[in-house]
Order: sequence, then C-alpha cells, then structure tokens
Amino acid sequence: MQPGPLNLITDVPGLRVGNAQDSALKSGTTVLTADAPFACSYAVMGGAPGTRETDLLEPDKTAPGVDALVLSGGSAFGLAAAQGVMEALHEAGRGFAVHSARVPLVPAAILFDLLNGGEKRWGVNPYPALGRDALAAASVRFALGSSGAGTGAQTAMHKGGLGSASLRLGQGVTVGALVAVNPLGSVTTPSGRHFWAAPFEFGDEYGALGPDPACGWREPPESRKLAAMAGQGNTTIAIVATDAALDKAQLRRLAVAAHDGIARAILPAHSPNDGDLVFAASTGSLPLAAPQQQLTQIGHAAAICLSRAIARAVWEARPMPGDLLATLRQELGAV
Repeated sequence: MQPGPLNLITDVPGLRVGNAQDSALKSGTTVLTADAPFACSYAVMGGAPGTRETDLLEPDKTAPGVDALVLSGGSAFGLAAAQGVMEALHEAGRGFAVHSARVPLVPAAILFDLLNGGEKRWGVNPYPALGRDALAAASVRFALGSSGAGTGAQTAMHKGGLGSASLRLGQGVTVGALVAVNPLGSVTTPSGRHFWAAPFEFGDEYGALGPDPACGWREPPESRKLAAMAGQGNTTIAIVATDAALDKAQLRRLAVAAHDGIARAILPAHSPNDGDLVFAASTGSLPLAAPQQQLTQIGHAAAICLSRAIARAVWEARPMPGDLLATLRQELGAV
C-alpha cells in the first residue's frame, strides 16, 4: 500500500471536495461530491451525533445513492449547510428522480464549534451560504487544517482541523479518508509531542515526529479544551471512500471498520459527549473479483487512512486571531 498522488480522498477517481469558511465566525463547511450519484452508508459510534438524512443510508432503505455529503461546523445550525448544497444541486438538474421531480440527496453531519471564540451572533444562519460556496469550490485539490469544517475545530490539547489521506491497494483499488477533527480526546500522546497515529505515517505527512519513546501507562494531562469550553463541544466526523464497487451493506461494514482509525488516533474516542460518525462511499467504478474477501483489506486501509487524516488535520492547523488553543506546530516551534 502507498498513498495516492495527492494523498487526498480525491485520489478516488471521480470525487471532488470543496471548502468554505468564515474567519470571524471561526467555522465552515466541507462538501464531497461527484459527477454522478454514489453509493453510501454510515456508522455512528459517538454518543452525541448531529445528522441529516442518514436514515436513507441504511442498507434496507430504497435510495440507491447520494449526490453529496456535507461535514460542517455550527452544531445543529450547521445542518442547514446541506440545504444550501441541495438547492444548488437542484438548480443544476441533479437529484433522485421521482417521476418529473428531482430531489438531491445530501446527508450531513456536524460538529460543535459554537464556543470556540468566533462571532456567533448572526442574524441570518450563515451555513446555507457556506454550503453553496463549498459545493461551488469542489475540486480534486483542497486545503487541509484550518479550512472548511475544520476551521474552528479543537482537540483536547491543540487546535483541530480538516484532514485527508489516501492509499492505493492491490488490483487497482483506491481508498481515501476526509475528516473534521474536533474531539473530546487528544490526538497527541501525554507528552504533547507525538501523534497516537505515528505508526501509520507515510514519509513526513504529519511532521515525522515518530512514536513517543516513553513506554507504559501515563496519566494524560488535564484537557485544555475542557478548561476553555466548560466541557462542551466535541465530535469527529469523517468520510471514507473507495472506487471499489461495494453495496450499501458492504459500505456499512466499511464505515464500522473505519471507526478503528478514530480509536487509534484519538484517546479517548467515541465518548458520550462525542458525535463520532463515519460515512462510507463508493463510486462503484471498479468491480471486485471477490468482494467479501477484499472488503477486509479495504476496511483495514480505510482505518489507516482515517488515522493518518486525523493527524494531518492537527499538523496542518494554522493559528488565527482569537484562538482558544495553540496549534501543535506553535508548541513545537515549527510554525
């Protein structure tokens, strides 16, 4: 396995990602889309999710595919970003055909960034416009770190952000991950100088800091995020994707397997106060000779990609005025 040429989820052919953000708001939206509907399912393992249209992703539901997926800040207000995306897709003639009508299907998940120091006293909900702008910006290349849904994200000890990574597998399969990292837990070890995801790094994609040399159990330091935000505001929301032709039931298993990537890169993970969710998507362009056997490797690759994407999100975070937490690079003197 090796990363794709961009080391982004858009190494999966046909996928595009767009970001939109507001620096004063300290929040934003990220949209994943494609030129044609794609199969999708999901899995939730956090205790406090915020979602839109996820029921239709259940394997027994009728909808064969979706037109876009939305990751957004803004807590419940951010779910309105999907409305902006839906309206723009409808104007473009996209959507699930129901006789003469077309209904774009745009599932969404949100993270809580309402207490991160940004200006939240809006008169009109800003997220529909952010959704539209993110869709309009969709491309194979996009920014990581303090961009899109990761603009105002925070971890226990440092700023969070938006991350992505990819892997090329045997038989031509590509797997990628996209994640907005805003967890209750920490992405770094108790020293604050090494990623939990260090064993999965390719090259220096998140600083080549290496594994923590300390061995054994160490009590984690007191969470800076808890102190700054009175214990409120968590969630890691992600998308894993592949060009392998998987149905909704197989994509459900892929989403479950990918959650291991969260658990390996964030401690603790899947808490009662996190809304941890993974969407799993397939463009279906690459038929598999033995889907059930290959699904194990694809799921393993998705978990590795997600761990790497989480670390990249934190590594690429940028300092901004009014931040409540420093970036990891600031603490390491690597800015």
